[in-house]
Amino acid sequence: MLRITDPGTVKVAAVVALSCAALAGACASTGGTPHPFPTPGPRPTATASAAPPSLPDSPRAAISEYEVVGTALDLRGVPYKNGGTDPGGFDCSGFTQYVFAKYGVSLPREVRDQFKTGTPVDRQTLEPGDLIFFTTTEPGASHVGIAVGGDEFVHAPSTSGVVRVERLSSSYWAPRLIGIRRVLSENR
Repeated sequence: MLRITDPGTVKVAAVVALSCAALAGACASTGGTPHPFPTPGPRPTATASAAPPSLPDSPRAAISEYEVVGTALDLRGVPYKNGGTDPGGFDCSGFTQYVFAKYGVSLPREVRDQFKTGTPVDRQTLEPGDLIFFTTTEPGASHVGIAVGGDEFVHAPSTSGVVRVERLSSSYWAPRLIGIRRVLSENR
């Protein structure tokens, strides 16, 4: 039996154990551990691009991309949980499935199946509420997030353990982007 009596050693052992546990998670579709995600900065706030625009006097669309994005942003800080599908903990595809279900949009459970839904769009026509797919743990779609607007997206990564906002143009995410799908236009 190993006995550790030095408080400094106990703290180091605890940090190592927690770090290993945090890195063990990944999206539900693969069960693999992704390449290291970038280190998060301070908790971001909603950007001006996520605010609802002035709506004309015409009837409002049944599902607003700004409502979807607002719900996703409200979930920032929820812990990552492999296989998680509710605010007690999310993995990436559980997060997107939960957010869209709040508005009656049914998404498949796994990333690779979500990648087959909706309409493909290119980066230049990206809109808030679009699903953004990356390759992280294996070839093909293995991670998903929701476009916030501008250069930002919100997702449930595994390294830091919380839902957060990041930039598409970051040196980590930009080369891993493999596709964007629009599911809201089909539900308006």
